[in-house]
Amino acid sequence: MKQIRIVILCLVALTFTACCSDEPQWADPEAHEKTEQLQKQYMPFITGTWHIVSIKDKGRFFECLTFNEDGTLKGMRKWQSRQLVTIDGKEQYTDWQDVDGENGTFTGTWRLCWSREEGLSGNRLMLTAYFDREHDWTSPVAYALNAHFINADETTLSIEGGIVHNCDDGATIYTRGYSEPSF
Repeated sequence: MKQIRIVILCLVALTFTACCSDEPQWADPEAHEKTEQLQKQYMPFITGTWHIVSIKDKGRFFECLTFNEDGTLKGMRKWQSRQLVTIDGKEQYTDWQDVDGENGTFTGTWRLCWSREEGLSGNRLMLTAYFDREHDWTSPVAYALNAHFINADETTLSIEGGIVHNCDDGATIYTRGYSEPSF
């Protein structure tokens, strides 16, 4: 009986020691390692300010994003649309209108990681942000995005899954630097 108590006490002590280790125990060590490699390689390029301008017949979109080293995000968006209508048998465009709930400044967080999640596997750029305004009937969410991260370098940031696709292959390319909307 005494030996059983000693074995139980040893098991409890081992369990307690393992739980109190200073070393983190990652649920998915491979994902953690790939995330660290991805961040080491690309965070110096991503950190900074980026912008995108997309102007088409029925829509124009401008966005400027600042990715801070601490994982915070600040941005500004201007998004407008118009319709093609027929008046007296002649087609013409309506005036530009702001897209409801999609304009203004916003703040949030960003994260670069590697995921094995089904349908979202690989390199990911995750953005979560809320508009900095009084909340009305429209959504206060500016971003709840889990985009496929393609690349970042000194001049461009490329993702797949952004709000606006400005490339034929469905990618979204941001250009480095601060800018203001031209419209």
